[in-house]
Amino acid sequence: MSQDSVRVEQAALETEREPNPVLAVLRTSVGRNAGLVVALLLICIVGAITAGGRFTDLDNAQTILRLAAVTGVVSIGMTFVIIGGGIDLSVGAIVALSSVWCTTLSTRMMAEDTHWLVMVGVALLVGSACGLVNGLLIAYGNIVPFIMTLAMLASARGLAEIISDKKTQTLGGGGVDVGGFNDFFNRDLLGVDVQIWLFVVVSVIGWIMLNRMTFGRRTVAVGGNPEAARLAGINVKRQTVYLYVLIGFCCGIAALMLVAKTTTGSSTHGNLLELDAIAAVVIGGTLLTGGRGTIVGTVLGVLIFSTITNIFILNNRSFSEQSLFKGAIIVAAVLLQQRLASRNSST
Repeated sequence: MSQDSVRVEQAALETEREPNPVLAVLRTSVGRNAGLVVALLLICIVGAITAGGRFTDLDNAQTILRLAAVTGVVSIGMTFVIIGGGIDLSVGAIVALSSVWCTTLSTRMMAEDTHWLVMVGVALLVGSACGLVNGLLIAYGNIVPFIMTLAMLASARGLAEIISDKKTQTLGGGGVDVGGFNDFFNRDLLGVDVQIWLFVVVSVIGWIMLNRMTFGRRTVAVGGNPEAARLAGINVKRQTVYLYVLIGFCCGIAALMLVAKTTTGSSTHGNLLELDAIAAVVIGGTLLTGGRGTIVGTVLGVLIFSTITNIFILNNRSFSEQSLFKGAIIVAAVLLQQRLASRNSST
C-alpha cells in the first residue's frame, strides 16, 4: 500500500473519531493548509476592498513576495528547529552579524580582487558558525535552547556593533567596487525578482528535506519524543546540532538578501526578525512543542503576514496597529492548536 493511501486512511479514521467535522479536517495537514489558503484569500479580498487597484496590481503582488522573501528564508530554517523541539531567538542578530561581516572593508577588498562570491561565502560561513555554536552548547552543553539562543542574540548583536563601530557599512564605501554582487541579487529572472526565486528555492529544498529525506524523519522523531528517537538509533545530539547549523545557514542567505536590498551591512539589520519567523511558523501549523509541522504551512504563514503588512501600509495604518493585529492572529493560532491537541489526546 502506498504512503498516500495510508495517509488517506489515517485521515479518514481521525475524521470518524471526531464528531466535529471541521475540527476533524483541520487536524490533518491538508486541512490545516487548506484553512490557511482560505484565510489568505479572505485577507486578499479585504485588501482589494480597502485598497482597490493599488492592492490588486501585479507589481504589488511582487512587492508582497519581496517583503516575504527575507523572513521566509529564515522561517524555513525555524520550521526545522521548532519541529525538532527547539527554538531560536538569535536569528535576527545572526543576520545582522553576517551582514556586517560580509560588508567590512577587508571582505569587500578581497571580493574586488577575486570575486563577489567571497562576500557570499563569508555571510554563509558566519551564519553557519553561529548556528554551530548554538547547536553544540544546546546539545552537548545541555543549555536550554531559549537561554542559549537568547545569549547568542545579545552576543551576535554586540559583536556586530563592535565590528561596524555602530556605523552603517555601505557597499560602495572606501572606493571598493563589488557591483557584481548587487547586479546578481537585484536582477529579474523571467520577470521575477531573484530574491523571490531564492525564497522559492529554499522552500522547495526545505520541503524535500522534511518530506522526502531521512533528515526530515529524524527531525520529526527527535521533536516528537527524543528518548524514543535515541532508542531507535538516532543520534539526537548530532541531529540537534545539524538543525541549528541549518537555521544559521538560512540566516546567512537572509543577510545577503538584506545587504543587496539596502546596499548596507548594519548591526540593526534583522531587528525582531525572530518574532516574525516564529509567528509565521506557528501560524503555519507547526507545534511549538515539536514533532509536527509543514513547510507549505510556513510559506503560507509568511505570505499571510506579508499581505497583512502590505494592506496596512497601503491604507496608511500605523506600525502599532499592525503589531496589535498580528499579535491577535498569533494568539488565535495558538489557541486553535491547543484545542486540536486536546481533542487529539481525548480521542
